[in-house]
Amino acid sequence: MVMPLLKRYGLALKRYKWVGLAAFLGTVGVSSLFALQEPTIEEKFKSEGVLVQNTPVVSFTTTGVELQQQGQGIITRDFLLADILLEQVATQLAAGGLEIAPNEIRENTNINIKTAGEEGGALQSVNVGYTAGDPEEAEAVLSVLFQGMVELSRVTNRARLGTIVSALNERLPDIETELREAEQALEAYDRLEGPAIQAALDGSLLTAISSSQNQRRQNLITLAGIDAQMQNLQARLGLSPEAAYASSALSADPILAQLRAQIYDVESQLQILSKDLRPAHPTMIELQNNLSVFNQQLSARAAELIGGGGRLAALPSANAVRQNSNLDPARAALADQLVGLDTQRDALITQQQVLQQSEVQLREAYARLPNKQLERDRLAQQVALKRALYDQVQAKRIDAEAAEAETVSSLSVASPPSTSPLPVETPTNPIVILLIGSLVGLGLGGGIVYLLDMLDPTIRIFEDLENLFDDQDIPLLGIVPATNPRRSYPVLMTDANHPCADIYERLRSNIQISGLTINEGQVPKTVLVTSSSVQEGKTTTAYNLGIASARAGRRTLIVEMDFRRGSQSARLGVQPDHESTLEPLRYYGGRLSEPLKMVPYVANLYITPSPGPQSNPAAILDSSEMSRFLQDAKARFDFVVFDAPHFVGSNDAILLEPKTDGMVIVSRPNYTKKPVLKAMLEELEEKEDVRILGAVINGADVALATAQQREDILDVEENGQYDPASEKVERIPVVTPVEF
Repeated sequence: MVMPLLKRYGLALKRYKWVGLAAFLGTVGVSSLFALQEPTIEEKFKSEGVLVQNTPVVSFTTTGVELQQQGQGIITRDFLLADILLEQVATQLAAGGLEIAPNEIRENTNINIKTAGEEGGALQSVNVGYTAGDPEEAEAVLSVLFQGMVELSRVTNRARLGTIVSALNERLPDIETELREAEQALEAYDRLEGPAIQAALDGSLLTAISSSQNQRRQNLITLAGIDAQMQNLQARLGLSPEAAYASSALSADPILAQLRAQIYDVESQLQILSKDLRPAHPTMIELQNNLSVFNQQLSARAAELIGGGGRLAALPSANAVRQNSNLDPARAALADQLVGLDTQRDALITQQQVLQQSEVQLREAYARLPNKQLERDRLAQQVALKRALYDQVQAKRIDAEAAEAETVSSLSVASPPSTSPLPVETPTNPIVILLIGSLVGLGLGGGIVYLLDMLDPTIRIFEDLENLFDDQDIPLLGIVPATNPRRSYPVLMTDANHPCADIYERLRSNIQISGLTINEGQVPKTVLVTSSSVQEGKTTTAYNLGIASARAGRRTLIVEMDFRRGSQSARLGVQPDHESTLEPLRYYGGRLSEPLKMVPYVANLYITPSPGPQSNPAAILDSSEMSRFLQDAKARFDFVVFDAPHFVGSNDAILLEPKTDGMVIVSRPNYTKKPVLKAMLEELEEKEDVRILGAVINGADVALATAQQREDILDVEENGQYDPASEKVERIPVVTPVEF
């Protein structure tokens, strides 16, 4: 981890060396100015004195003692050098002929406060010193300061006492109001619930409950006797109380008696005449009509007497009315007695219900008694608390008013100001100043270089790219070292003896192995090569990957799919068809010229030059001619490499990926931008159907031998090896990165 940091910092120092050098020289120049200045030796005098705790001789009030203690507790440097005090001191000194600004007094004053024990303990002493160029000035300023500090403490204590008295006077009316409200609440509660509480306490509530229970038991006994009498009378009369009431009422009515007599008379005539006359005889019909009228009048009169409703329901017909209205005097007396007992029974039942409700209410009142007592106790406690607070505030106010005569300053002068000269300081050696300036300049220059490097979005070393791909769980397929111009290494591996040939062969093998894992054991035949932005070497990687595959004995095709720029096939010695730019669909349909062109000097390698630049690349990618062309290419070739556009400015690579067996991402130190690459990887991660075979780091700042050693170490981590002839995998290894 240290080596990559040093390497990254070395590159940053190389890029921003002039900025760091300027910071270093500037700091050294400033320190030189200080070193070359003539040292000024100025004699200083310091006047010192001591302030100590002050207490009144006699203290009769608690508030006075508390104020003195609090006044000592606020003795701090900020308090003793308050702005108002310094302004008053400056004014008094100006009146005596000394013009000194308040800020100058604060800067030249030194205060040392000593307390007993730890910080916050009792005040013991305050050592005050004032430094000036003249001894008389130092002593005069300190004397005025002492007077002002003592007076400020006294004024502060009196102001605190006045604040206490004002606060108590302001709070007292509210406390008194709260006390009166609590007393009124207790008084109102006693008026409302006091009788109930007293009744429960003296036993009258329990007596009322017992009396109600006894009365209910007595009523039950009486009801039992009434029920026995009613059952006896009902058995003798054969009537219910309702029927007895109806029969008694009907039997006593003279109109009903007259109607019954008329009905009997008509019935007698009908019985006599029925022997000689037929029912259709006018006399018989008249008698029948009279009988019907009399029966109707009898029912109507019975309804008037009884009142209808439920009681009349016991007499459904005129015959029933006649039967139940014919009571003799003895039976009528028994019927009246039965009706009276029924009425008495109803009255007792109603009384029982009233007694039961009253008893429930008494029991509820008795059950609520503890809550009522607790509520009264709470109200009484509130009154006691409010009264205690009121008494306490009153006592505190009286004590505070009495403490006014005892309030004095918390400080007194124990040692008057005395002046003595200060020792002269030896000036700093100019060499030491220059040395310190040089060290500060080195640190400042190095810090600026580091900050500028942190702000640079470009990834400068391949180790950072390794870590970024590792964090995203993307396998690193290869690291390709940067070309060394002094050894004239070509960019493309058209030479079979190219020093990087073995690295690209390993890259091809790693792609095959990674594709087996992603594609469920199927060797990838179509690979898409892309990058995050321009100049990262994706086209060179695609070409060299195709050359490595062709030299491995596979019939290989390189398809340039970047329609936003012109073809790069001239780098392989193949000239593109310029007419294809005008009619790209006919070009891929084979009706313009043959899109598959053989690469000279490399056996088994073919390339399809791009017809770019095109204004609408998406239309070409989605065309049926392109689909047929790609299907034919996959059928005719063993390995197909798509040189796809980079991600900046287009989504062509995402549109092409489903037509391949996986994607290879190319990056390059000093060109790859970290935010752009991370955004690309996050976008691919969101698309779960995108298959990423791995990444390639191109142009790494590493020696060729070191790159091969890194690949050897990575390839043997799991001792696996891929056999391209049999397309079988034995103990598939963890793939290590290779770069372009």
